Amino acid sequence: MPLARSLSVTSLSGLEEWDEEFDREDAVLFEIAWEVANKVGGIYTVIQTKARLTCEEWGENYFLVGPYMESSVRTQVELIEPCNATLRRTIDKMNSSGCKYAAQCDEPPHIVAHFHEWLAGLGLVLCRQRQLPVATIFTTHATLLGRYLCAGSVDFYNKLAEFNVDKEAGDRQIYHRYCLERAAARCAHVFTTVSQITAIEAEHLLKRKPDIVTPNGLNVKKFSAMHEFQNLHAQSKARIQEFVRGHFYGHLDFNLDKTVFLFIAGRYEFSNKGADLFLEALARLNYLLRVNHSEVTIIAFFIMPARTNNFNVETLKGQAVRKQLWDTAQTVKERFGKKLYESLLVGQLPDVSKMLDKEDFTMMKRAIFATQRQCLPPICTHNMLEDSSDPILNCIRRIGLFNSAQDRVKVIFHPEFLSSTSPLLPMDYEEFVRGCHLGVFPSYYEPWGYTPAECTVMGIPSISTNLSGFGCFMEEHIADPSAYGIYILDRRYRGVDESCNQLTSFLFQFCQQSRRQRIIQRNRTERLSDLLDWRYLGRYYVSARHMALAKAFPDTYIYEPQEPTSATGFRYPRPASVPPSPAHSLHSSPHHSEAEDEEEPYDEDLEVEKDRVNIRQPFNLPNRNKNQTVGLPEKN
Repeated sequence: MPLARSLSVTSLSGLEEWDEEFDREDAVLFEIAWEVANKVGGIYTVIQTKARLTCEEWGENYFLVGPYMESSVRTQVELIEPCNATLRRTIDKMNSSGCKYAAQCDEPPHIVAHFHEWLAGLGLVLCRQRQLPVATIFTTHATLLGRYLCAGSVDFYNKLAEFNVDKEAGDRQIYHRYCLERAAARCAHVFTTVSQITAIEAEHLLKRKPDIVTPNGLNVKKFSAMHEFQNLHAQSKARIQEFVRGHFYGHLDFNLDKTVFLFIAGRYEFSNKGADLFLEALARLNYLLRVNHSEVTIIAFFIMPARTNNFNVETLKGQAVRKQLWDTAQTVKERFGKKLYESLLVGQLPDVSKMLDKEDFTMMKRAIFATQRQCLPPICTHNMLEDSSDPILNCIRRIGLFNSAQDRVKVIFHPEFLSSTSPLLPMDYEEFVRGCHLGVFPSYYEPWGYTPAECTVMGIPSISTNLSGFGCFMEEHIADPSAYGIYILDRRYRGVDESCNQLTSFLFQFCQQSRRQRIIQRNRTERLSDLLDWRYLGRYYVSARHMALAKAFPDTYIYEPQEPTSATGFRYPRPASVPPSPAHSLHSSPHHSEAEDEEEPYDEDLEVEKDRVNIRQPFNLPNRNKNQTVGLPEKN
């Protein structure tokens, strides 16, 4: 099924800047979602990161409405008394009824209400049923029925047109929720979704084609490290290496300088998130590395929260042993330095044979003896409550990746979100991502995909799929995504085995890269961060709100729809220098020399300048005057 474009495509040149004057003092924007100041999933990130740009656009006429969660309010909301009398009266009235609520001020004539997901959809349906003068927008970030169908291991995308949606929803006991979502999509003045792949899904399952695609962005400034991101990568990698030294104590028979860190993170949806495909590809990669006698070692981290009761004792012991070895080395170093200092003070060259005495050797021997280990390094860092039925652990048992000395691929399953206060791996998620070499997200169902987007803005290459919104977006805007560190796996038009072979090929190619090639690729990846900035992608939310106002208040706001034209948008060209991927470079062997690397043409400043030409200027909000009517711009 081809990816048909919506009326407003996701090409960044598909929408013009809003040069016309638009009076927002006579309009109020409400954004309603279950995840306003209530972190559950990706919608929380969407609203939180977009809030600053929306406030710049709407000022004090922008309100977020969500559930009142006491624990969230304490840490994320600043409670203040409303200065507007109308707002104060409304809140007092709602509080007296047992509700905590924020409402409009000055009773403006034009209201825009933007509802996210089916959880907030009831308010939209009631607004239309009661014929309230409100311009409504409904955004589905993932269809409810689609998520349930994919979890059931069906051939989802190839059978989209064949599903009996009412029967499927009823069989899964979600019929009433499905009806609410479908009603909200059908009733809204403007219906949007986050990606082209989800637009196709919504058209078949919710029976309405989205009016516009509103891709998810990020507040890139939050991650911005200027030209220090390579240094941050090195610092974070060193901390991960320290954890690895403890985790693999007694079996540290590989070179950490030739070790590549891969990771997958997110909700524990074994098939939807592609963990099954990743594990199978790791088993095949392990075979390739062994038969090719590669010196590279792969350590794959699985960061997916599951039910546990505590840390694994063996894992904690490993970190304790590592710390003990470090303390012993520091003690011996201090004693050695003191003797060296005293020898130099009297004008004598030190006798090396006398610098370490028996006590020093005894301390070192005890430390070495403590590193002896009879068992293999653990796969899981925690004690799982459902060990025997856990999908990841059962798959590891089947493919036989047990962290043995012969394996070139090692696996670490961390069934808990990362935290800087953890006694095991004390790192925040952002810091951990910066320290890894590659993020692997071979998702089967991923309407957008914030994890590879976060990798991109931090300069870390990633693997996504053409079934994820992020992957489709990058394929549309980058001529050669792999050269920029964005590998797009084909899970739409290939079978599972073919997709697994392609993923294995991507991983093997990445392992063949030299350190310099990885640095070049990270530079290119980091330059794509502007593509994901809300100051670029926020224009689609602006377009959706203007479209809704024009439909709800046609006497005041004008919108003349145009037939979609062929807008390819801008595309990052293939880099002028030789791409770092071994599949396209002059090198076919992973054992090439560093001297050969130096011969590859690469001019960082030249590439940056060429990429800058392809990046559209950020979306700047012009100053607005009153008593003006907006005419929505035509599409290119």
